[in-house]
Amino acid sequence: MQRFKDKTVIVTGGSSGIGKATATRFAQEGARVVIFDIADDLDSMANAIEGDVSARKLDIRDSAAVKQAIDAVAGEHGGIHVLHNNAGVAVMKSPTDHTDDDWDKVMRTNVDGMFYCSRAAIPHLEESGGCIVNTSSVSGLGGDWGMLAYNTSKGAISNFTRALALDLGAKGVRVNAVAPSLTDTPLAEGITGDEKLMDRFRDRMALQPPEQPEDIAAVVAFLASDDARMVTGAVVPVDGGVTASNGQPPIG
Repeated sequence: MQRFKDKTVIVTGGSSGIGKATATRFAQEGARVVIFDIADDLDSMANAIEGDVSARKLDIRDSAAVKQAIDAVAGEHGGIHVLHNNAGVAVMKSPTDHTDDDWDKVMRTNVDGMFYCSRAAIPHLEESGGCIVNTSSVSGLGGDWGMLAYNTSKGAISNFTRALALDLGAKGVRVNAVAPSLTDTPLAEGITGDEKLMDRFRDRMALQPPEQPEDIAAVVAFLASDDARMVTGAVVPVDGGVTASNGQPPIG
């Protein structure tokens, strides 16, 4: 499939995990992909992905730098067609152990950064009839123990997606989100490497965990494609069935 031939796609947090898988998927489908990330050695990472892929070092918490970078990409490539807001961080602590810096880091990255990128991209997406796909989480659909800041940020992303879809629909711009559960990424190594904890996840997921980043990338690509032209404001669980449960443990 070449659903994104001659289209320009920006992926934030694209150096690893879901973002890297999504950048790879878009490139495989013909897109010009530009990765925004704060990681080092981005050029070699981008070169390792087959296709038209480049990378720029960018801190999405810097509003002015975000606007400058997005305008530059639009100018260099004749527009922007897809923004995948994927960059994010997590903190796992009790509520009283959350420091001011913990809270600010999560909110500034997960919420403020997504807003800055979206706001800067909207004029270009209006011109192209493009779309936004955000990475939320099942943690943005319900609560977790020990993840207060992360849950709050992902809940904000889910409703940000719905509200922005309403505001931009008349302008021809769609906005959707994916909501993964446990995914085999560097961010989740503390969980995926713990067999006892993985057994508990297996009890809660209809499909055996963990998900692979490519599983999420496939749904992101669908939501960004013309195949989903009438889908907007959706937060799509890609969670192996976690949110299908009412929360009670298996009894059979």
